[in-house]
Formats: sequence, C-alpha cells, structure tokens
Amino acid sequence: MNEYLTRKIESIHSELETIDIENSNISIEESTAMIDYIDDCLSEIKSCFISQKSIPVENEIRFFKEYKPKILGLLLFFNKTHAIELKRPTGSNETLREYYETELKNLTYFFDRNLDFYQYYRSGATYMDEYYFQRIKKPHKLCMDSIYYVIDTDFSPGYDYKVAKINCNEMLRIYLIKKMNGIEKQMTINKNRAVLPFNNLKWTGSKVAAVELGYALESSRFINRGNADIKEIMLLIETCFNIDLGEYYRTYISIKQRKKDRTPFLQSLIDSMTKRMDDDDSK
Repeated sequence: MNEYLTRKIESIHSELETIDIENSNISIEESTAMIDYIDDCLSEIKSCFISQKSIPVENEIRFFKEYKPKILGLLLFFNKTHAIELKRPTGSNETLREYYETELKNLTYFFDRNLDFYQYYRSGATYMDEYYFQRIKKPHKLCMDSIYYVIDTDFSPGYDYKVAKINCNEMLRIYLIKKMNGIEKQMTINKNRAVLPFNNLKWTGSKVAAVELGYALESSRFINRGNADIKEIMLLIETCFNIDLGEYYRTYISIKQRKKDRTPFLQSLIDSMTKRMDDDDSK
C-alpha cells in the first residue's frame, strides 16, 4: 500500500510540473483541471484503501496523518485558489493588493480555532495519534468539529482533514504573498516607467538571456561603483524593457549548472559587435 501511495503522490507531483505553481501563476482553467485530476486520484486511493482486509494500526495512523493529507491538502489548495481567482475584483493594482491581503488575513481564522491541534501536529508529537488518526475511535471529548458527523467515517477519522487544511493554508500563504509581491513589483515598475523619457522598448530575447545580462552587470560592478545589488539591476531591466523576469535567482542557478558554455548570450553580444566592426571596416 505504501508503495502504491508513493507512486500516486509522485504522479501528482509530475502533473504539478505542468503549471507554474512556483510563481503563483495558476489560471482558473489549470485549477479546474488539477481539482478534477486530484479528486480522481483520491477516489482511486479510497477504493484501494477500503478494500484492504486488515490494516496495521501504525499503517492506518501514517495514512491519515501523512499520505492522505498531502493529497487532500493539494485538492483544498486548488479549490481555494480557483475560488479566489473567480472572485478576484477588476480594478487598480491597489484594489487587487487589498483583495489578496484580505484573503491572507482570513487564513488566521482556521489557525486560531485549531491552535492546540496545530501545535500538536507541528511539534511532531505522537501521543494522541491513536485518537486523532484511527477511524475506530470516536473522539467526542476532543471537541470535534461538526464536519466529523458528515464525513465518510470509512475513509476519515476527522483529523486528517485538519492536517490537510494546515498543508493547504501553508501553500495558500505562499501563493497570496507572491501575488501581493508581484502586484507591488508591478506598481514600482509602472511608477519608474512613468518618469522614463521612453517607454516603448521591449525585450524580445529570452528571459534567460536577460537574467544572464543582469548578473553580468552586477558582477562587473560598473553600476553605482559596485553598490547596486542584483534586485535593483533586475528591476531596472524589467522597467526599461517591459519584461517580468520572475524568479530570476532560480534562472541563475540553471545558468550555473550548464555543462558547456555558461554565458552564450554574452558571447553572442561579443560576436555581434565584432561582426559589426568587421562589416564596417569592409565598407
């Protein structure tokens, strides 16, 4: 069963790689597709789990404490991002930032209501696992939420949902913070662009090439006598050339890991300049 669950989780992670979850660029269509996909996976897992004639206690606890919440947490996450983006207001960047900020504040509601369990789970404690994560237990004295009375008790002891909700909220927190940071970044770019004597230049090369240029400028220390950091330089490139470089540090890491020529764009600049001078000399 554990090998089957591991393969299922790996297949879900492979599916996640098809969307830009890292930069919080998840469309409504992508959320819908992931909801359907993960829901189907969870249904398959349920059938397999319930069909087991005998499940050791430690395996049942591990399933409801670790395996199922990982998958259910992703389902809750995509369901929530789907709802957030559907209700996203139209308007200025300030309006959008306030909207995402409100959603971020709403995450504290679940945390405040489940503080004791959150601390138990996050501390790595196990002394209450048999009550929290076994289906045969009826923990009425543990102040169960009303959801316990409507769930499928063959496939949930109740607290697996709480763990899934914790996982979901942690992903949502990162998602919403990145959304807000992206909006603030765009507001800064728009502000800077408004004072430029030109604003019609657009970078038509690859983002990787722009990142290569940015790190080269920072490494050269030719800007502000070497006192300009990479964040300022990348913001300058984004502002001047109307481009969003996203997680440029990750791009830089991939550049470092190139096997052969690690700076092909910079070399192409040298080749282009040399060819131009040669062509001028031949005229």
